[in-house]
Amino acid sequence: MNKYQKLFEPMTIGKLKLKNRISMAPMGLVFYADPNGGFNENAQNYYVERAKGGTGLIITGICNVDYNEVEDLIMPCPTYRPALFCNSVASMIERIHAYDSKIILQLTGGLGRSAIPALVKKHIAPSINENRFEPSIIHREMTTEEIQVLINNFIKSAAIAKKGGFDGVEIHAVHEGYLLDQFAISFYNKRTDGYGGDLRARLKIATDIVKGVKKVCGEDFPVSLRYSVKSFMKALRQGILPAEEAQEKGKDLEEGLEAAKILVEAGYDMLNVDAGTYDSWYWNHPPMYFEKGMYREFGRAVKKVVDVPVILAGRLDNPDIALDALNGCCDIVSYGRPLLADPYLPEKIRTGNFKDIRPCLSCHDGCMGRIATGSPLSCAVNPACGREEKYGLSNTNSPKKVLVIGGGLAGMECARAATIRGHKVTIVEKSSKLGGNIIPGSVPDFKTDDRELIKWYEYQLEKLSINVIKNTPVDKAYVEKFDADVIVVATGSSPISIDFGSENNVYTANDVLLDVSKAGNKIVVVGGGLVGCEAALWLAQMGKKVSVVEMQSDVLGGPHGMPMMNYSMLVELLAFNNVDVYKNTKVEKVNKHSVVINNAEGLAEISADTVITAVGYRQKNDLYNSLNDGEKVLYNIGDSREVRNIMNAIWSGYELGRSI
Repeated sequence: MNKYQKLFEPMTIGKLKLKNRISMAPMGLVFYADPNGGFNENAQNYYVERAKGGTGLIITGICNVDYNEVEDLIMPCPTYRPALFCNSVASMIERIHAYDSKIILQLTGGLGRSAIPALVKKHIAPSINENRFEPSIIHREMTTEEIQVLINNFIKSAAIAKKGGFDGVEIHAVHEGYLLDQFAISFYNKRTDGYGGDLRARLKIATDIVKGVKKVCGEDFPVSLRYSVKSFMKALRQGILPAEEAQEKGKDLEEGLEAAKILVEAGYDMLNVDAGTYDSWYWNHPPMYFEKGMYREFGRAVKKVVDVPVILAGRLDNPDIALDALNGCCDIVSYGRPLLADPYLPEKIRTGNFKDIRPCLSCHDGCMGRIATGSPLSCAVNPACGREEKYGLSNTNSPKKVLVIGGGLAGMECARAATIRGHKVTIVEKSSKLGGNIIPGSVPDFKTDDRELIKWYEYQLEKLSINVIKNTPVDKAYVEKFDADVIVVATGSSPISIDFGSENNVYTANDVLLDVSKAGNKIVVVGGGLVGCEAALWLAQMGKKVSVVEMQSDVLGGPHGMPMMNYSMLVELLAFNNVDVYKNTKVEKVNKHSVVINNAEGLAEISADTVITAVGYRQKNDLYNSLNDGEKVLYNIGDSREVRNIMNAIWSGYELGRSI
């Protein structure tokens, strides 16, 4: 018997029967609405694909109960045109039910002071508050009448959801610092009416909602609550790291557990538990710097005080950790980003097909990162996510012989996609290993999923019987002799080196990542991009004294240079691990035992026995340029075309592979 059989045991939420204990976590349905406020075709296929993959309970992303809050119906909204909303979801629900899966509609009261400014029309909050992202924007206090309208919109939306065929609703949220959570937390809520004051009063909006839904929809209609049991904030826009000791300014665990009892007493049938707020955003959207299963302690604490099912997420993609979570921490395991990466994750666990599970990298580039830039949610490692029908792989009517030069992510993804479609592909790699720059990049302890991604690609190439030739340099003559119809250059990039003319030990980040013995105990990292900062953190966690010198005004390209939660956590981790960060600073000279820097404060000297350069990568496109005068069809993909990131490499490889 599969040792993970407990994940596949049936259970109930009230009278709603689930075929297993695996749910899809709610993730933003931003830009997935149709013109009538329903679910567009991409959204429907996205959920059906996860049901087909074995997920027992799907909880949709947020659907707004008030179409006046956000711009242009960027999220579905049941109250906009109720009849057309029901019509739009009918076939989706039928298809999901055909796979014996259930689906719950998540309803949101909005963002309040956590709103991304460009997305909202109304700047409201329980009390006067600064906007999370733009302090100059002040959110006004909601009136009592507006609160009543909001509660009634929740109740109306739940009734529409039931009429449309949904199996329940989830109220979003006394969670993550969204509007209802702002009411629940005294740090944000300074009201003196019935919706502010003690804990019960601050929870009144959430308890009024569930009471109203139960009255209209009946006691047997399940109502879940997305619930953060602890805030992990030490000040506005400042989180508390996992190992950090700091005074909680938001909801502490004691208050969170008391609130859980009040909420269940009011009628909630299930709590979907996590931790964090927008001021500690990395807790709600954990990057790779967190350990796996980081919410288990909170689920265990909540289960001790309530008698309803508890759902738990938090990097539970390792099935052993998921199994452990079911042992007293939760009743249902929730997968969010792992189901974006691989919609068939549940079936692959059930059948023991673990090598075939495509790993989530916890990078946020394809999911939250895209939402922040005004694009629909997708996935860095699964380009078809969110557009399954329109952007999937179909068989070719004209099979070709394809030569892929380079075994990095772009080359491997192109080869995989092209082979699935029916082309005959050969990969030629000059080194002894596949993976390219992700090999050194995956060395730090917190990059385990990057290493798993390399293994996944190796397994896919083997499973598809793709011809892989290693230890073979390729030049123009090699290509001209090779019997191929299409040439794909995916030769990647190489780290830029700086010659400081010094007797000090100067290496690239790749050099040290591949051989940490090169690093001494006092290290200066020149370059504060992602590679430099992650290398600095990795070395500091070994106990080395590390400094980062960056010429720009901020590291990591600033808060908008990468997904906000990853940026915030990495910056805070550098400080927590005593990494000195010098911004707007230039390296003037490298001496034998020190580095001389220059900034607005003048010249200074940092003691160092090792200097690591992390100033970017340079395209390796010489081969591509030499082939431009050939007669064969020629493409250039990945870093050899444009140096960017993992997502760009995979997406460019997939696009070419699906279109050859």
